[in-house]
Amino acid sequence: MTTSPHPVAASDLEAVERQLGRRPRGVAHVAHRCPCGEPDVLRTAPRLPDGAPFPTTFYATCPRLTGAISTLETQGVMREMSARLERDPELAAAYARAHEHYLASRGELGHVEEIAGVSAGGMPTRVKCLHVLAAHSLAAGPGVNPLGDEVLASVGQWWSPTSCAEARAETRAPDGG
Repeated sequence: MTTSPHPVAASDLEAVERQLGRRPRGVAHVAHRCPCGEPDVLRTAPRLPDGAPFPTTFYATCPRLTGAISTLETQGVMREMSARLERDPELAAAYARAHEHYLASRGELGHVEEIAGVSAGGMPTRVKCLHVLAAHSLAAGPGVNPLGDEVLASVGQWWSPTSCAEARAETRAPDGG
C-alpha cells in the first residue's frame, strides 16, 4: 500500500481525536485544513489497520462542518440532488467523472478488492452522503465534484465567526485545563 510521503503529525491526530471523540483510523494524511488551521478532511487508507475495507477515502472531521452538512441532509438535499442527476445528463456526467476521480485517489493508496469500483456518497448514480461529497470537494478542489461544490456553497463559512481553534480555547477552564 502506498502512503503519504509525509507522516501525519501527532498534533493533527490529536486535533482529529478531539473532533471525533475517538482516535482516527487508517489516516494517510490531512487532505484539507480549515481556514483556522485545524484538519477538516482526512485522506484514509482503503483498508483499516484491523483489516476492514474502508471506501471513504475523504473523511470530513470538523464538527462544525459536519454539523452544517447534517442540517442540509435533514432538509432533503440528497433526494433533490439525486432527482437532478436523473434529469440533467451534464450533471450526471460530471458526477460520474467525480466518481472516477474518487476511485483514482483511493487507488493511489492501494487496491482493496472488496471495494473495487465502489466510491462513496452514492456516486456515480445517486446522492447518499453529503459529508463525503463535501470532503471530496475540499480535498480535490473546486470543479472536481459538482455536488460537493454545491454542498460547500450551501454551508458557507462554517468556521466563522469564531474558528474551531478559538472556540476550543474559549471553552477551556480558566486554569488552562
